[in-house]
Amino acid sequence: NLDLQAVNLSFTRAGNFYLDSDGAIVNGEGKYLIGQNGEDGGAGAITIPTDAQSFSIQTDGTVNYIDSTGNTAVAGQIRLAQFSNPSGLQKIGGNSFQNTNNAGIYSVDGEGLAGIDDLIPPGQNGTGQTVSGALEMSNVDLAESFTEMITAQRGFQANTRIITTSDEILQELVNLKR
Repeated sequence: NLDLQAVNLSFTRAGNFYLDSDGAIVNGEGKYLIGQNGEDGGAGAITIPTDAQSFSIQTDGTVNYIDSTGNTAVAGQIRLAQFSNPSGLQKIGGNSFQNTNNAGIYSVDGEGLAGIDDLIPPGQNGTGQTVSGALEMSNVDLAESFTEMITAQRGFQANTRIITTSDEILQELVNLKR
């Protein structure tokens, strides 16, 4: 069982992974994708044999590959971490974050993140499923945001004119009284 406290573990929402020269699945920074290995069920980096023809990732995080003989084999299963307070994570650069006491990581035994068993397979215990071939994009509609900003700016300009006009009217009233 991999001791996750002994490794410099980081977390990311970015799902753009690649194969390195050894067949390990890594992110753009060269950090390994940690999961449960298909060979022995132990924890560690998920690797694809270099002679594999192709590989795919299922919604439950299972990584399958087609070997050189055309048979399908399991390379491992991706594991996810779940946090009760994601904003409590510490940003360490790029799309990487580290766990802190404020993040509130979900732990099977309540003792904090200790082993691969504390990481959750996709689709279980409230975690999302993996979607192969898709990257999470911003959920902001840029055109709508600009429209709302322009509308708010025009509203502010109109309020400014109203205040200026009412100030001028009050000044005229004061001048008429004199």
